[in-house]
Amino acid sequence: MPRFSVIVPAYKVQAYLQESLDSVLSQSYPDLELIAVDDASPDACGAIIDEYAARDPRVTAVHLAHNQGPGPARNAGLARAGGDYLIFLDGDDTLAPGALQAVTDRLKATGSPDVLVHDHARVLWTGEVVRDRVADRLSEEGPASFRLTDRPELLGMPMVVWNKAYRRAYVEREGLTFPPGFYEDTPWTCPALLAAESVAVLDRVCVHHRERRTGSILTTSGRRHLDLIDQYERVFGFLGARPELERWRPTVYRRMAEDFCALYADPRRLPRAGRAEFFARAATLLRGHRPPVGPAGGRWRRSGPTTRTDRLRHALMRLGARRTHRVLSLARRAALTAGGGARVLGRGLRETLLRLHYRIQRWLPLRPELAVFSAYWHGGYACNPAAIEAKLRELAPRMRTAWICDPEHAATLPAATTALRPGSAAYWTALARATYLTTNVNFDRALVKRPGQILTQTQHGTPLKRVGLDLRDRPAATPTTDFAGLLRGADQWDYLLSANRHSTLVWERALPSSYTTLEYGYPRNDVFHRAGRAEVLELRERLGIAPGSTAILYAPTHRDYRRSRPDHLDFERVLRDLGPRFTVLARTHLTYAGTTAPWEPHPRLIDVSAHPSVEELCLASDALVTDYSSLMFDYATLDRPIVIHADDWEAYEAARGTYFDLRACPPGAIARTEDELVDIFATGHWQGSRSAQLRASFRSRFCSHDDGHAAERVVRRVFLGQAVPLPTTVPPAERRPAPAAPAPAPEPTLANLGAGGFGF
Repeated sequence: MPRFSVIVPAYKVQAYLQESLDSVLSQSYPDLELIAVDDASPDACGAIIDEYAARDPRVTAVHLAHNQGPGPARNAGLARAGGDYLIFLDGDDTLAPGALQAVTDRLKATGSPDVLVHDHARVLWTGEVVRDRVADRLSEEGPASFRLTDRPELLGMPMVVWNKAYRRAYVEREGLTFPPGFYEDTPWTCPALLAAESVAVLDRVCVHHRERRTGSILTTSGRRHLDLIDQYERVFGFLGARPELERWRPTVYRRMAEDFCALYADPRRLPRAGRAEFFARAATLLRGHRPPVGPAGGRWRRSGPTTRTDRLRHALMRLGARRTHRVLSLARRAALTAGGGARVLGRGLRETLLRLHYRIQRWLPLRPELAVFSAYWHGGYACNPAAIEAKLRELAPRMRTAWICDPEHAATLPAATTALRPGSAAYWTALARATYLTTNVNFDRALVKRPGQILTQTQHGTPLKRVGLDLRDRPAATPTTDFAGLLRGADQWDYLLSANRHSTLVWERALPSSYTTLEYGYPRNDVFHRAGRAEVLELRERLGIAPGSTAILYAPTHRDYRRSRPDHLDFERVLRDLGPRFTVLARTHLTYAGTTAPWEPHPRLIDVSAHPSVEELCLASDALVTDYSSLMFDYATLDRPIVIHADDWEAYEAARGTYFDLRACPPGAIARTEDELVDIFATGHWQGSRSAQLRASFRSRFCSHDDGHAAERVVRRVFLGQAVPLPTTVPPAERRPAPAAPAPAPEPTLANLGAGGFGF
């Protein structure tokens, strides 16, 4: 019996069907059967399905005698399914790489629930990939599995069948089947969620749903859209037969009323000849199923509470007041437009005055002794810009510096620099008059770079993951698809700071422009060569690390395919198995800052997510555990042990893409599981000879310029105009990075005796 039965109905999708079937059969989790149903398609779908069935025994071909629609076609596949869980995929949709592995892992972690709801992304006909806008409801925080009464907002998710996995025994017990007609997902999805004894969520994009330019139900006009009324009649028929679910009637009623109003308001779907009939039938159904009491099932709304206007629209449709409903809809549309205009006007006067101020300031002379800095989207004093700013004040005390940051970060600034609040008059004055602009991300898009201004882009890490134009084929992994805008930003750069030759080649290919690359090393790493043992001990004491403890800095990067923080480690178990000699400093990636609950407290687990300086955390630690974070390249400068915990390499590579296979040239031991990670530390292989050899090779490749003088080289070239990069780079053999804290004598292990490491 396979773990999954993937059912794919196919009708007039010959251009997409092969991609859809390949996305299933190429899954890293192979325990599946694929049931492809040819719904009497007049094109080549049937032949394509037969070809796949002939070459892969996991494929079952089903051919229907005449076209019945997606609901009956899914039923035909359902009748042949033998898997533990059912997954439905439309013939023009695809499973994301690693989706089935992620689903099975989540099913195991949540106790095999009746229904698992996962995320999806819409693939527009333009090629743009857009993640679902209500996927924030898929947070994995809280109980692993639950009843729908605990998460009623899931009823506000798209009423589709393909963003869920269903336990087949549950489906058979409830007798769930698909009806004919359009909107057939509704009378399946609603009952499946309402009756489930256990529901779980997976915060991961598992399906790419194609929205075709033509042929989509949302862009097709016809009387079949009246089927939505019949489908909701079936839903209320299900509720009527299940008295224990009666509390859900108000919630389902509100959802039905909103869906009816949304369909009626969409001119693309209902033909003019059918609009009056739809309104009348919808009114009859709304009157017939109106709950006798107020809402009791909880909110389901897609975004925000139900407004008075919404309730009025629902009431007018229920009363059959079609003309009044139309007038209200027109008024509502006008009000939304006017409201948007009012909001713009509310801000507009101030914005207009500020932009005028900025334009006037650009006519005034540049200030040659003013330098403006920023880091991490208006964050605090950090990263390469901070190191450059400090060195600039040291080497050129005549310079005045200013730092752009939100007010909550102003306390991180040194007293000698001026805080600039984003959007303020002082902010625009500084952007217009400063001769030097330095950042590790981007300045305001409204920035007009003047002749004579010098903009330095420092970046904030050596790129392992793809960046810039190299994300054009992975739009779900980038916060913007405005690649032209990215290039316009790069066109403003005079200098691009690079840490190594690898970075130089990547950036010049991924963001090509006429800037000058300064391959000087990263200024933020200079501190690793300035700090001494006393400073390291003081940092450890300030962080609460017990004397003699081995401190592991755990700093994973973010995942593009999920919103909530992935919990890769069971800290309680890891610390128990490692014993009292070890302490973990856990740092959440800034992408998840303020969005996730803190880790469970443990006396040897220190949450350092809010600590302002990652460089201080590196100095205080004895080893780094990370996955694909660029922090590994910086930490290698310290010449301290690094362990890679790559438990989802395939999924990460599929979602984001990398420039090289980290597993082939790691900076230290590699753990693919939590057990391997514990073993690497318990046996001492994390600091063994093989680990040192790998780290030396990694440092040679990526830390060639990180010698403690990168900031000085930048200041002398960019701000002081010295063409020759001085000081010259210190050879690696002559560098003396900050020493780690004294550690207890290691217990005898094979690693200490020179044996090879584990997991290399």
